[in-house]
Amino acid sequence: MPKMGPRWKVPFRRKREGKTDYRLRIKLLSSGKPRLVVRLSLRHTLVQVIRTGQRGDLTVASAHSKELSKFGWKAYTGNVPAAYLTGLLCGYRTIKAGITTCVLDLNAHVPVPQGRAFAALKGALDAGLDIPHGENIFPSEERICGGQISQYAAKLRSDEKRYRTQFSGYLAKGLNPEDVPEHFKRVKEAITASVGSENGGI
Repeated sequence: MPKMGPRWKVPFRRKREGKTDYRLRIKLLSSGKPRLVVRLSLRHTLVQVIRTGQRGDLTVASAHSKELSKFGWKAYTGNVPAAYLTGLLCGYRTIKAGITTCVLDLNAHVPVPQGRAFAALKGALDAGLDIPHGENIFPSEERICGGQISQYAAKLRSDEKRYRTQFSGYLAKGLNPEDVPEHFKRVKEAITASVGSENGGI
């Protein structure tokens, strides 16, 4: 139990719950730039661009991995390819809103190099946003397009029972997991044609 004295203060609720790192938030806000906020769950990726004003935060653009189905996505929405496509979609919408520069905000999330958070960042960068970032943090092109999923499915194909159990969600939607890279390419082209073309063909 923490020691309590005359100067002890109850931490903010969101700090107690581990939801907000206020020191990091102050640093991000001091940049004066909108924040590219990436939030991850086991099944989905949420990417938002948020501008902070005197009355609080204002969401300028947003994309959720659930939306990918509108562009034909049939694969899992909690993997690296889906995170990239969600970042790409949010990036196009952000540029359409007149914003071209952001800073990355992962809040209390501990990022894993080559993980989903940086796949979403790569998507936003490929859409045309200018976001400061380090080197060697992005997943490989093979992982971004779902090459590892295709390779694993090919290895598992000899065990029909495990194959159908592991990829039941893909097969139920009519997608062979071996075809994920080509499927990713078609969905990326659909997002670019539908949303990116509105930004002058970026």
